[in-house]
Amino acid sequence: MSKFKIGDSKVLESRESPDGTMIRRRRVTNDGKHRFTTYERIEMPTLMVKKSSGKIETFDRDKLQTAVRRSVGKFFNSDLEVEEVVNEVERRVHDLGEEEIVSKRIGETILDVLADVNEVAYVRFASVFQEFKSLDEFEKIIARQKQKKKEGK
Repeated sequence: MSKFKIGDSKVLESRESPDGTMIRRRRVTNDGKHRFTTYERIEMPTLMVKKSSGKIETFDRDKLQTAVRRSVGKFFNSDLEVEEVVNEVERRVHDLGEEEIVSKRIGETILDVLADVNEVAYVRFASVFQEFKSLDEFEKIIARQKQKKKEGK
């Protein structure tokens, strides 16, 4: 939590994120002694997630980000790249237009996004998400990715 109040500051610069989902604002306190950054995110409609246990809970972007960072974050060069993956997953999930989504579909969406941005992270996430039990499963998913790449998809 910041020790500065937004109301006690002025905006120096505003920038919209490339995907249009967030605004970054550089601010300075009214006394001019401190600078800080705030981020404003577009509020999405409430989305409910049905877990495999049957439990239903509210979609939690922070939980998604933590899961992606923990499982495949080391395959990216920065937290910003992880943030971009999370942004894209969140956008695609909301674009489905459903009020409730099964958690498995979120995992599949993560896989779809990772397949486009980082092949190693994709294979790593797939191995956990799909609970690989053998090297054959790794070979199959790698062969499938190579075929998609070859076909230009």
